Amino acid sequence: MSVTENVDVALVSPHYLAGGGDPAWITAGLHRGCGWSAHPDPLVPRVVLTSPENGAVLRLGPDPEGPWWALQHAPVDRRRAWSVSFGARTPVEIIAGFTDALTDPATAQAPAPDPYEPLRQAGWLEGHDHDGLTSPDGLAHIEHFTHGFTDCWFARTAVSEDPEGLIWRAYLSGDTPAHLITGFTRALADEAPLPRDPYPLRVPLNARRQARVTTMQLASAAVGLALERRVTALANRSKQPVPAPMPPMTPPPRPTR
Repeated sequence: MSVTENVDVALVSPHYLAGGGDPAWITAGLHRGCGWSAHPDPLVPRVVLTSPENGAVLRLGPDPEGPWWALQHAPVDRRRAWSVSFGARTPVEIIAGFTDALTDPATAQAPAPDPYEPLRQAGWLEGHDHDGLTSPDGLAHIEHFTHGFTDCWFARTAVSEDPEGLIWRAYLSGDTPAHLITGFTRALADEAPLPRDPYPLRVPLNARRQARVTTMQLASAAVGLALERRVTALANRSKQPVPAPMPPMTPPPRPTR
């Protein structure tokens, strides 16, 4: 009779304070699960992935002065080019909400959603002195900023208004498809705690007073296979038939006398 080995796992909530996590949650998912091409350069500490149709390029690189994650998409038909970026300590599970929507062949067929709706359903609050929505604890905020020729989405998590209080921020250009922004906000609204390695705990230092961390034991096999299961699930999506878009409603003929 075999004995199942357990390992300690830290569950962090709210999830937007959990820190970046394992980048392979994104990169392996795109490369092995969605067929994105990798462009390795052993002399540069950077990952570059290109979508199968060469329309999108994801760059991950250590940049202390800017965002570590940057994704650019070329113009397609009448849709203009768009770009998004995420800070180093943005949880990869939240970024995955965006990249999973981008690579899901079924999401583009659905009607354009309201990106704010998942957050409203999760109890996020309208701001009194600013636009957008703020998490119930006041630490996370997202806003669709439109002024003059500026059109973009900003999201940030901060424990104070001081520069030292910033945990992470994200930028999504206004031309980013709405269903992709909703994928991001849906992941941002998810209230499930995120698993992290407790030794050492990677929760950002300036967030540890606000973060709730519970350490528990889980089966090591389940923990180790989580990424493989994710890659398999992403790969299986492309094998599913894509539902055809709904045809436009045709009004009934007028009655004739």
